[in-house]
Parts: sequence; C-alpha cells; structure tokens
Amino acid sequence: MNSVVSTLDAELLTEDTRAVPASMNEFLAQVERRAFRMAELNLGHREDALDAVQDAMLRLVRNYGDKPAQEWTPLFWGILRRRIVDLQRRRKVRSIVVGWLGGGRDDDGDEMPSWDPADTGPGPLDRLQDAQSYADMAAAVKKLPQRQREAFMLRVLEGLDVAETARAMGCSEGSVKTHLSRAMHSLRDQLEEWR
Repeated sequence: MNSVVSTLDAELLTEDTRAVPASMNEFLAQVERRAFRMAELNLGHREDALDAVQDAMLRLVRNYGDKPAQEWTPLFWGILRRRIVDLQRRRKVRSIVVGWLGGGRDDDGDEMPSWDPADTGPGPLDRLQDAQSYADMAAAVKKLPQRQREAFMLRVLEGLDVAETARAMGCSEGSVKTHLSRAMHSLRDQLEEWR
C-alpha cells in the first residue's frame, strides 16, 4: 500500500469499463463481496453486515428487478446505504434503552444484549503488511463523517460515476464531489505513513 492514495486518485480518473450484467444473479454475484465489506466497515459487526447486504439484495430483486440492468448499480447501493443507516439508528436507540433500563428483556423474555462498540484498536504486531494496511485504511475510512465515507466507498471502492453516486446518496453531483474531495484529503493525512 505504498501509494494507496495515489492509486485511488488514478482509479477515480479512469472510466468504469465494466460490462452490464446479463442477469440479476450475475449482478448480485459481482457486488456481493464489495457490499459486504462496505456494510462491515460501517456497522463493525459481521452478522449485521450480512443481514444488511441480504436485505438490500432482496429489496432490489423484489422492487426493481424489472428495471434496466444499467439502473441496478445505483439502486442497489442506495438501498444498502439506507439499510446500514437504519441498522445504525436501531442499534443506537436500543443501546440508549438498555442503558436507561439497566438491561432488560425483549418480547420473548430473553435477556437483551449489550451493544458495545466494535473494537477499533490495532491488530497484533505480527500481522502481514497488507493486512495492516487494510486495517489502517478501514480505520481511516471509519473516521470519516458518514456522507464523506459514503461518497468515498461508492466512488472509489465500488467505482460508480458521479451521477450514479449522487442518485444512490440522494444528493447533487456537486455534493458528491465535495464530500469525495474532503474524504480524499482526510485519508491522505491519516495514511501519510503508507506513502
């Protein structure tokens, strides 16, 4: 990851040359791993990330399966983004309720789990360099404000163009460019040692 940031800048300048998927199954297979990584980075919990991705995929198939294949990408990422935000809100509300009540039981009478934040500490010193660089990159991305993180992940990691990202985020193209510029500046500062 010697030049992660410059590589990311170069990727932003190249046009997306991916072929349009022939079927919904092919599209979902293409985005599955990237969607899981995005959800896991935002939620910090593997099972919640799996749930968010599966729910986003189901909603895309049920509600937008009849749309042209060119529209699936921004639709899917918009659905996933909203699902992640919903899970974050639920977690926060539940955490507040558990804190106020000092624990408690859910509707089935089971003890409610505590919602401790994910451990963001550094990994063991003997991790491989690429594992360390990924962890550092993930930590840097997690520190970004939500809208900057979304713009970065959709534009850089998923490779959506500005218009698709704007549709997925529900904002203007100018806002996408502003959020991405601020995210890239912040990541450059945070990942200076990897240059």
